[in-house]
Amino acid sequence: MNKKVISKKEWEEKLSEVNISKQDLNKLVMNFLVIEGYQEAAAKFQEESGTSSIVDLNSIADRMAIRSAIQSGDVEKGIEIVNDLNPEILDTNPQLYFHLQQQKLIELIRKGQISEALKFAQEELASQGEENEKFLEELEKTISLLAFEDTSKSPIASLLDHSQRQKTAGELNAAILTSQSQDKDPKLPTIIKLLKWAQTQLDSKCQYPRIKNFVNGEFE
Repeated sequence: MNKKVISKKEWEEKLSEVNISKQDLNKLVMNFLVIEGYQEAAAKFQEESGTSSIVDLNSIADRMAIRSAIQSGDVEKGIEIVNDLNPEILDTNPQLYFHLQQQKLIELIRKGQISEALKFAQEELASQGEENEKFLEELEKTISLLAFEDTSKSPIASLLDHSQRQKTAGELNAAILTSQSQDKDPKLPTIIKLLKWAQTQLDSKCQYPRIKNFVNGEFE
């Protein structure tokens, strides 16, 4: 079956008929800058474009400091900053609070502070495990790291990977964004994914000027 061929001229004429306001595009850019934590760029963009953000841009620095603290293993500092920012975030999210405490336990195990880890698990996490079966399973899984003199040989050694810190930091970051009535993820990358998917669907039906460079919008 012959594919329909759409010329570049015809394609550009069709694209010109799509009405997208500059204001909507500016909101997409601001959404990306705020969620990804580019405080200075967001402030500059707000000044130059007149696009306002629904959150105080100063709060971005706090959110990035929290993420940085968790990713570096300083869970206590992260909790301290988030409580200064909005104590209700942890008060209303027991799962998030448990995962932060679990991360703190992981950091103690990472440092080889075995007695401190056991004491912390008993005093801070055991009661949460008693109230929630899922928490108890996660706690037992974490504690099982102590059964190995060389924790890297444990089947759950991945808990000690940097990716676990990133996972915990991501969960906390998403909770902060939700408390600020922000999306958990920026909209722009999702739109790019949808565009790539749409092109894939079109490929089997017609020949058209495909976008080959999504950074500068260059067509084939």
